[in-house]
Amino acid sequence: MAEIGFIGLGNMGLPMAANLVKAGHKVSGFDTVAEAIGKAKDAGIEIAASAAEAAAGRDIVITMLPNGKIVTSVFSQIVPACAPGTVIVDSSTIDVASARAAHDVAAKAGLLSVDAPVSGGVGGAEAGTLTFMVGGSQEALEKACPALEIMGGRLVHCGEGGAGQAAKMCNNMLLGISMIGACEAFALADKLGLSQQALFDVVSTSSGMCWSVNTYCPVPGVGPKSPADNDYKPGFAAALMLKDLGLSQEAAGDVGAATPMGRHAMEIYKTFVEAGEGGKDFSGIINYLDKL
Repeated sequence: MAEIGFIGLGNMGLPMAANLVKAGHKVSGFDTVAEAIGKAKDAGIEIAASAAEAAAGRDIVITMLPNGKIVTSVFSQIVPACAPGTVIVDSSTIDVASARAAHDVAAKAGLLSVDAPVSGGVGGAEAGTLTFMVGGSQEALEKACPALEIMGGRLVHCGEGGAGQAAKMCNNMLLGISMIGACEAFALADKLGLSQQALFDVVSTSSGMCWSVNTYCPVPGVGPKSPADNDYKPGFAAALMLKDLGLSQEAAGDVGAATPMGRHAMEIYKTFVEAGEGGKDFSGIINYLDKL
């Protein structure tokens, strides 16, 4: 049994931490939101008075936080409290520069760390089937594995510090682009008088197949069950997709990469979120596109 600190017990962090408790680990958690703390107590997580207290003396410390500025701030609090030999796992989705800065803070204190953003949404967090995209040394990954393997179904070691975040933003840029394409195709089919089931049957077995159609179809009653079948209640909120697309464009600007489709997808999701739809699943953009 490992002793684990978990900072950030929101929609993703709470089920991830709960799965560690179910597996028999002792988890000390911290969050600044009272509602999250109440739910964490119900899940068997011990509540610490601060991020530093949650991290003190733990074998593994996991963070799941909103942005890079908060991650680097939290690292400055928890690193001095960590015991020698602790490995820190940041599963937030943040910019590469902040991820590397967090690694540097840990390394200067003689601690191992990995950036390990996830794919799979709330459903994957609850089921323990997340994919972790890991950046950091092999030694750090091996020390983090006892926790990562409980929370996820797949681990991909992408490279050194920051590589996990790079992989996540590239993946989600492609996801945002492909979802818009899938939505446009189904909207066009409807206006052409083609049934959505017929289009699904063609695309899901032809050259247009993609995750946004085969697994997460944006129209209700077609394909495997998805948020479209639940009034677009989020598995992955549109506001989070906009955040990730913004990170991809920031990174593209930093390295001079041409990503015109990624930029356009960001602009489309920006108008969707500004229209008050940021809390809907990102596949719900099909209804917005249909109005244009």
